[in-house]
Amino acid sequence: MKLSKLAQAGIFFGMTSIGVIGMASSAMAVQSQQQLDEVVQAGQEINRSAGQSQQKIDKIADQIQSKLQQFKAINKEIDGLSVYNGQMNKQIDNQLIELSDLVTSMEQVSIIERQVSPLMARMIDTLAAFVALDVPFLPEERNKRVEGLKSMMERADIAASEKFRRVMEAYQVEVDYGRTIEAYSDLLLLEGREMDVDFLRIGRVAFIYQTRDGSKMGSWNTATKSWDDLDASYRTDINKALRIARKQLAPDLVVVPVNVSE
Repeated sequence: MKLSKLAQAGIFFGMTSIGVIGMASSAMAVQSQQQLDEVVQAGQEINRSAGQSQQKIDKIADQIQSKLQQFKAINKEIDGLSVYNGQMNKQIDNQLIELSDLVTSMEQVSIIERQVSPLMARMIDTLAAFVALDVPFLPEERNKRVEGLKSMMERADIAASEKFRRVMEAYQVEVDYGRTIEAYSDLLLLEGREMDVDFLRIGRVAFIYQTRDGSKMGSWNTATKSWDDLDASYRTDINKALRIARKQLAPDLVVVPVNVSE
Protein backbone atom coordinates (compact mmCIF):
# COMPACT_ATOMS: atom_id res chain seq x y z
CA MET A 1 0.00 0.00 0.00
CA LYS A 2 1.44 3.30 -0.91
CA LEU A 3 1.36 6.21 1.48
CA SER A 4 0.64 9.64 0.43
CA LYS A 5 3.44 12.21 0.44
CA LEU A 6 1.86 13.93 3.36
CA ALA A 7 1.92 10.75 5.39
CA GLN A 8 5.49 10.11 4.35
CA ALA A 9 6.44 13.62 5.38
CA GLY A 10 4.80 13.09 8.75
CA ILE A 11 6.67 9.88 9.32
CA PHE A 12 9.95 11.52 8.42
CA PHE A 13 9.21 14.41 10.69
CA GLY A 14 8.42 12.04 13.52
CA MET A 15 11.60 10.15 13.05
CA THR A 16 13.53 13.36 12.91
CA SER A 17 11.94 14.56 16.13
CA ILE A 18 12.81 11.33 17.87
CA GLY A 19 16.42 11.68 16.71
CA VAL A 20 16.59 15.25 17.89
CA ILE A 21 15.11 14.29 21.24
CA GLY A 22 17.58 11.44 21.55
CA MET A 23 20.46 13.69 20.73
CA ALA A 24 19.22 16.22 23.25
CA SER A 25 18.89 13.54 25.90
CA SER A 26 22.42 12.36 25.20
CA ALA A 27 23.72 15.91 25.38
CA MET A 28 21.92 16.44 28.64
CA ALA A 29 23.31 13.18 30.03
CA VAL A 30 26.85 14.16 29.09
CA GLN A 31 26.35 17.58 30.57
CA SER A 32 24.93 16.07 33.79
CA GLN A 33 27.88 13.68 34.01
CA GLN A 34 30.26 16.57 33.56
CA GLN A 35 28.48 18.55 36.23
CA LEU A 36 28.54 15.51 38.54
CA ASP A 37 32.24 15.06 37.93
CA GLU A 38 32.80 18.71 38.65
CA VAL A 39 30.78 18.41 41.84
CA VAL A 40 32.73 15.31 42.90
CA GLN A 41 36.02 16.99 42.04
CA ALA A 42 34.93 20.12 43.92
CA GLY A 43 34.00 17.98 46.89
CA GLN A 44 37.36 16.22 46.79
CA GLU A 45 39.08 19.57 46.53
CA ILE A 46 37.07 20.81 49.51
CA ASN A 47 37.98 17.68 51.50
CA ARG A 48 41.63 18.04 50.59
CA SER A 49 41.56 21.71 51.55
CA ALA A 50 39.74 20.87 54.77
CA GLY A 51 42.39 18.24 55.58
CA GLN A 52 45.17 20.75 55.00
CA SER A 53 43.32 23.29 57.10
CA GLN A 54 42.91 20.70 59.88
CA GLN A 55 46.63 19.93 59.77
CA LYS A 56 47.38 23.62 60.09
CA ILE A 57 44.90 23.89 62.97
CA ASP A 58 46.51 20.87 64.71
CA LYS A 59 49.97 22.36 64.20
CA ILE A 60 48.84 25.71 65.59
CA ALA A 61 47.17 23.95 68.53
CA ASP A 62 50.41 22.04 69.26
CA GLN A 63 52.38 25.29 69.09
CA ILE A 64 49.88 26.98 71.42
CA GLN A 65 50.15 24.06 73.88
CA SER A 66 53.94 24.17 73.74
CA LYS A 67 53.95 27.93 74.29
CA LEU A 68 51.53 27.47 77.19
CA GLN A 69 53.86 24.94 78.84
CA GLN A 70 56.79 27.30 78.31
CA PHE A 71 54.76 30.14 79.79
CA LYS A 72 53.93 28.08 82.88
CA ALA A 73 57.58 27.00 83.26
CA ILE A 74 58.78 30.60 82.91
CA ASN A 75 56.23 31.74 85.49
CA LYS A 76 57.52 29.13 87.96
CA GLU A 77 61.08 30.24 87.26
CA ILE A 78 60.07 33.86 87.80
CA ASP A 79 58.46 32.94 91.13
CA GLY A 80 61.64 31.13 92.20
CA LEU A 81 63.81 34.04 91.12
CA SER A 82 61.58 36.44 93.04
CA VAL A 83 62.08 34.42 96.24
CA TYR A 84 65.83 34.15 95.54
CA ASN A 85 66.11 37.88 94.88
CA GLY A 86 64.33 38.57 98.14
CA GLN A 87 66.83 36.42 100.05
CA MET A 88 69.76 38.01 98.23
CA ASN A 89 68.46 41.49 99.04
CA LYS A 90 68.33 40.58 102.74
CA GLN A 91 71.87 39.18 102.57
CA ILE A 92 73.09 42.30 100.79
CA ASP A 93 71.50 44.47 103.48
CA ASN A 94 73.23 42.42 106.20
CA GLN A 95 76.54 42.58 104.32
CA LEU A 96 76.23 46.34 104.02
CA ILE A 97 75.75 46.53 107.79
CA GLU A 98 78.80 44.29 108.33
CA LEU A 99 80.79 46.38 105.85
CA SER A 100 79.91 49.50 107.78
CA ASP A 101 81.06 47.82 111.01
CA LEU A 102 84.30 46.73 109.34
CA VAL A 103 84.98 50.26 108.12
CA THR A 104 84.48 51.53 111.66
CA SER A 105 86.77 48.81 113.04
CA MET A 106 89.44 49.54 110.45
CA GLU A 107 89.38 53.19 111.45
CA GLN A 108 90.04 52.13 115.03
CA VAL A 109 92.77 49.60 114.21
CA SER A 110 95.50 52.19 113.84
CA ILE A 111 94.56 53.69 117.21
CA ILE A 112 94.52 50.28 118.89
CA GLU A 113 97.82 49.27 117.27
CA ARG A 114 99.50 52.44 118.54
CA GLN A 115 98.34 51.52 122.04
CA VAL A 116 99.16 47.80 121.80
CA SER A 117 102.78 48.15 120.68
CA PRO A 118 103.92 50.04 123.82
CA LEU A 119 101.91 47.61 125.93
CA MET A 120 103.72 44.62 124.41
CA ALA A 121 107.10 46.28 124.94
CA ARG A 122 106.29 46.78 128.63
CA MET A 123 105.08 43.18 128.91
CA ILE A 124 108.36 41.88 127.44
CA ASP A 125 110.43 44.02 129.82
CA THR A 126 108.33 42.76 132.72
CA LEU A 127 108.83 39.18 131.58
CA ALA A 128 112.61 39.68 131.33
CA ALA A 129 112.72 41.11 134.86
CA PHE A 130 110.60 38.24 136.15
CA VAL A 131 112.91 35.62 134.61
CA ALA A 132 115.95 37.37 136.11
CA LEU A 133 114.39 37.38 139.60
CA ASP A 134 112.79 33.95 139.41
CA VAL A 135 114.14 30.57 140.41
CA PRO A 136 117.06 29.99 137.98
CA PHE A 137 115.76 26.91 136.12
CA LEU A 138 116.29 26.60 132.36
CA PRO A 139 118.01 29.99 132.24
CA GLU A 140 119.30 29.67 128.67
CA GLU A 141 115.92 28.59 127.25
CA ARG A 142 113.94 31.28 129.07
CA ASN A 143 116.35 34.13 128.29
CA LYS A 144 116.44 33.06 124.63
CA ARG A 145 112.65 33.25 124.53
CA VAL A 146 112.69 36.80 125.91
CA GLU A 147 115.39 37.90 123.47
CA GLY A 148 113.36 36.39 120.63
CA LEU A 149 110.38 38.52 121.64
CA LYS A 150 112.50 41.67 121.71
CA SER A 151 113.85 40.95 118.21
CA MET A 152 110.34 40.22 116.96
CA MET A 153 109.09 43.64 118.04
CA GLU A 154 111.56 45.29 115.63
CA ARG A 155 110.35 43.30 112.60
CA ALA A 156 107.91 44.93 110.18
CA ASP A 157 106.91 41.70 108.43
CA ILE A 158 105.04 40.37 111.47
CA ALA A 159 101.54 41.65 112.16
CA ALA A 160 100.73 43.22 115.50
CA SER A 161 98.22 40.47 116.21
CA GLU A 162 100.90 37.79 115.73
CA LYS A 163 103.32 39.68 117.97
CA PHE A 164 100.69 39.90 120.69
CA ARG A 165 99.94 36.18 120.34
CA ARG A 166 103.60 35.27 120.82
CA VAL A 167 103.95 37.51 123.85
CA MET A 168 100.89 35.93 125.45
CA GLU A 169 102.24 32.48 124.56
CA ALA A 170 105.49 33.26 126.40
CA TYR A 171 103.49 34.35 129.45
CA GLN A 172 101.50 31.12 129.30
CA VAL A 173 104.73 29.08 129.27
CA GLU A 174 105.91 30.86 132.42
CA VAL A 175 102.53 30.25 134.08
CA ASP A 176 102.73 26.54 133.25
CA TYR A 177 106.14 26.29 134.94
CA GLY A 178 104.42 27.02 138.23
CA ARG A 179 102.20 23.93 138.11
CA THR A 180 104.40 21.24 136.57
CA ILE A 181 107.22 18.98 137.68
CA GLU A 182 110.33 18.64 135.55
CA ALA A 183 113.71 16.89 135.57
CA TYR A 184 116.61 17.69 133.26
CA SER A 185 120.41 17.46 133.15
CA ASP A 186 122.79 20.41 132.83
CA LEU A 187 126.11 21.82 134.05
CA LEU A 188 126.32 23.64 137.40
CA LEU A 189 129.24 25.64 138.80
CA LEU A 190 130.09 24.12 142.19
CA GLU A 191 133.21 24.81 144.27
CA GLY A 192 134.80 26.65 141.39
CA ARG A 193 134.23 23.96 138.75
CA GLU A 194 131.41 22.87 136.48
CA MET A 195 129.73 19.62 137.40
CA ASP A 196 127.20 17.50 135.51
CA VAL A 197 124.06 17.38 137.68
CA ASP A 198 120.39 16.44 137.53
CA PHE A 199 117.96 19.25 138.26
CA LEU A 200 114.53 18.68 139.81
CA ARG A 201 111.90 21.43 139.58
CA ILE A 202 108.59 21.12 141.39
CA GLY A 203 106.56 24.11 140.27
CA ARG A 204 108.34 27.12 141.69
CA VAL A 205 108.37 25.92 145.30
CA ALA A 206 111.33 23.56 144.99
CA PHE A 207 114.43 23.60 142.80
CA ILE A 208 116.96 20.91 143.64
CA TYR A 209 120.15 19.56 142.13
CA GLN A 210 121.93 16.25 142.62
CA THR A 211 125.28 15.23 141.19
CA ARG A 212 125.33 12.18 138.96
CA ASP A 213 127.09 10.09 141.63
CA GLY A 214 124.64 11.29 144.29
CA SER A 215 127.42 12.61 146.49
CA LYS A 216 126.12 16.17 146.61
CA MET A 217 122.63 17.61 146.74
CA GLY A 218 121.37 21.14 147.12
CA SER A 219 118.22 23.25 147.18
CA TRP A 220 117.82 26.78 145.82
CA ASN A 221 117.28 29.38 148.52
CA THR A 222 115.07 32.15 147.10
CA ALA A 223 115.98 34.51 149.92
CA THR A 224 119.79 34.29 149.58
CA LYS A 225 119.76 33.51 145.84
CA SER A 226 122.17 30.64 146.48
CA TRP A 227 122.30 26.88 146.92
CA ASP A 228 121.83 25.26 150.31
CA ASP A 229 123.41 21.86 150.84
CA LEU A 230 121.00 19.02 151.60
CA ASP A 231 121.40 16.15 153.97
CA ALA A 232 121.85 12.63 152.55
CA SER A 233 118.49 11.69 154.11
CA TYR A 234 116.77 13.38 151.16
CA ARG A 235 118.53 11.21 148.58
CA THR A 236 115.83 8.49 148.37
CA ASP A 237 112.95 10.96 147.96
CA ILE A 238 114.89 13.08 145.46
CA ASN A 239 115.74 10.05 143.33
CA LYS A 240 112.10 9.01 143.48
CA ALA A 241 110.93 12.49 142.49
CA LEU A 242 113.39 12.55 139.56
CA ARG A 243 111.96 9.28 138.25
CA ILE A 244 108.40 10.57 138.66
CA ALA A 245 109.29 13.74 136.75
CA ARG A 246 110.76 11.62 133.94
CA LYS A 247 107.56 9.52 133.93
CA GLN A 248 109.49 6.44 134.98
CA LEU A 249 107.29 6.05 138.08
CA ALA A 250 103.65 6.75 138.82
CA PRO A 251 102.96 9.93 140.80
CA ASP A 252 103.50 9.38 144.52
CA LEU A 253 104.15 11.26 147.72
CA VAL A 254 107.72 12.52 148.16
CA VAL A 255 109.36 14.67 150.81
CA VAL A 256 111.60 17.48 149.54
CA PRO A 257 112.76 20.75 151.08
CA VAL A 258 110.76 23.82 150.12
CA ASN A 259 112.07 27.37 150.34
CA VAL A 260 109.42 30.08 150.45
CA SER A 261 110.45 33.71 150.38
CA GLU A 262 108.72 36.11 152.70
